[in-house]
Amino acid sequence: MTPRWPERLWIVRHGESAGNVARDFAYQQGMARIDLTGRDVDVPLSALGEQQARALGHWFSQGKEDGRPNVVLASPYLRAMETARIFRDAGGCPADTRIHLDERLREKEFGILDGLTGKGIRAEFPQQAELRAMIGKFYHRPPGGESWCDVIFRLRALLDTVALHHGGCRVMIVAHQVVVLCLRYVIEGMTEQEILEIDRQADVANCSITEYCWEAGAEGTDGGLKLVRYNVTAPMEAEDTPVTREPDAIVGNRG
Repeated sequence: MTPRWPERLWIVRHGESAGNVARDFAYQQGMARIDLTGRDVDVPLSALGEQQARALGHWFSQGKEDGRPNVVLASPYLRAMETARIFRDAGGCPADTRIHLDERLREKEFGILDGLTGKGIRAEFPQQAELRAMIGKFYHRPPGGESWCDVIFRLRALLDTVALHHGGCRVMIVAHQVVVLCLRYVIEGMTEQEILEIDRQADVANCSITEYCWEAGAEGTDGGLKLVRYNVTAPMEAEDTPVTREPDAIVGNRG
């Protein structure tokens, strides 16, 4: 019988992007808006982000993990697609592995707050800043955007697809910081308070590894995915590649 869940599941945040760099600069300079043009979906990796993705591929190609993925799913955002492609080209998975793009893995949408720093939000949309402070970012949905709950809703459907089509496989998901956290929330059955505490402790590092393995349940039970490691940056450290942890770009409130 085909197992219900993947044998191994790796969840990876994309490498550092040009947006991450621009966001960091905007906050350092006290700017109201991040200096980027075009759509968030089209923001590419920075040169360092490409180096991080390559280090991740080398790590897997050198046998540092328990096998390599034979299924790769990625957000359709350019920075995630580039991370997955460079990872594959560096030997992280077989060269003929198809990268499956799934829009349910996309970045959290920020609506009217796109491109604004905290300072910009308070200046242009003070009511939204007050509402978010009152409701909290787990439930706050900016006009035209998403709450964390909205992201979780689409990720529940994504995991159903993974279970249906990739049971028993070695699966890698390449996506975004909020997606990594929300997948943890779903897989581990967390509460709002538990996942927000994990978020407060540290940002998810670019190209870091979060890993789950299948653990059989007691007789008569289904078993499930068990967390092995979270936010591991060893692939970059092994090649003296700088580790970055900037919040995702084009966000005003550290989504």
